[in-house]
Order: sequence, then structure tokens, then C-alpha cells
Amino acid sequence: MVIEDACQAHGAEYFSRRESLWRNAGSLGIAAAFSFYPGKNLGACGEAGAVTTNDERIAQGIRMLRDHGQSVKYFHDIEGYNGRLDAIQAGILTVKLRHLGQWNESRRQAAQRYNELLKDIAGVVTPFEPDWSKAVYHLYVIRIDDRDGLKKGLSSHAIDTGLHYPLPLHLQKAYAQMGYQASDFPVAERVASEILSLPIFPGITPKQQERVAEAIRLARGTAQKV
Repeated sequence: MVIEDACQAHGAEYFSRRESLWRNAGSLGIAAAFSFYPGKNLGACGEAGAVTTNDERIAQGIRMLRDHGQSVKYFHDIEGYNGRLDAIQAGILTVKLRHLGQWNESRRQAAQRYNELLKDIAGVVTPFEPDWSKAVYHLYVIRIDDRDGLKKGLSSHAIDTGLHYPLPLHLQKAYAQMGYQASDFPVAERVASEILSLPIFPGITPKQQERVAEAIRLARGTAQKV
């Protein structure tokens, strides 16, 4: 059984060798979760989300969970939540959905530009995208050894960056009862100390990306001499 976390993957695709066709994220598993948080590729004006599934039993369970656990108004079969998507958010998402393909393509082009701009900077590892996938680059995340130093250097040039995410799940306080310790998952811990999300959004310009790349060169001491 596969349940997809597609919260950052609106419009992303995966090539199914078994079916010999491209499949969208959200159509591969028995169910998938999408987030419509305002910062996502398809974002509402406030909190929102959706679950996709072809399984009617799961669909009915999700409908009940989002609506106080009731299948009939005021009759509660299970303990649920108030997670109903209001009409205003649905309207905003309906309008923005028409532009999602164009916005995703803009993100892909921006990612390709970053790949070219950063490929010769020592120590910078750019995202890997295999030929059997089509990413939509909700984030553009590089890896670098002195991540904190680079983040500080970019900040000095008024370039904001993000950490997605700074602490692995097994070290989160919320999961302390599971008993994991530092070094239990060394790869996750190493990557968490190296990742840095660079600015990316559909309207980012080549000039803006060139400025980011040059600031990275300056921070790494490899600025081009003019």
C-alpha cells in the first residue's frame, strides 16, 4: 500500500515503466495528500488541502474526518475535525489552477538556469532530477558544506534563503519517545546540516538569479573578476 505525500508536488510527474506512461503525483498510490498552503505551487489565501483517492471507502472516511466525524448532519460516527474547505478558498484555487501549468514551467526554467549558473562553483551540489521524473520545484535546494556561512553571506546581500528542514524527524522533540539518538540516521543528519533553499518563484528573472549566483561566488571566495 502506498500513500503519497504530494503536498509540494502539484503537477509533478513520474514515468511508470510498468504502464509505459507518465503519471501525475497524486495518482500513483491508494491515496495522496496535497497542501494548498499559500506558499505552495497551488496555494489558497489561507489554510487548505485535499486528499485524492479512487477508493470510495477511504474517500468516505476522509469526508467524515474533515466534518466532525459525521456521515449525517449531527450524527457523529467517529471523532473527527473541522477541516472543511470553505467556498472562498475553493474559488481562489479554481482560478489559480488554470495557471498552475504555466507557473510550474516557469519554475522548471528557473531551476535549469540555477543549474547552469551554479555548476562551476566548487562545493555546491545542485538538485538531481532523473529522466523518469518531472519536478515542479516548489523549492530549489542546494547542498554545501558551510551552509550556515553561505546563508549568512547571502543575507548580507539582502538575499533571503530557507532551511527545509533544519532538524531530522528522528531528532524532533515530538518523537523523543521513540528513543532515537544523534548518529542513528547519519545521512539524514549530514544532509540536514548542508541544505539551503534558494529563492525561486514563477516570476523570478534571470538577472535576479545571476545576482544570487554571484553572491554565492562571493561568499565562497570564487567571485569572477571583471
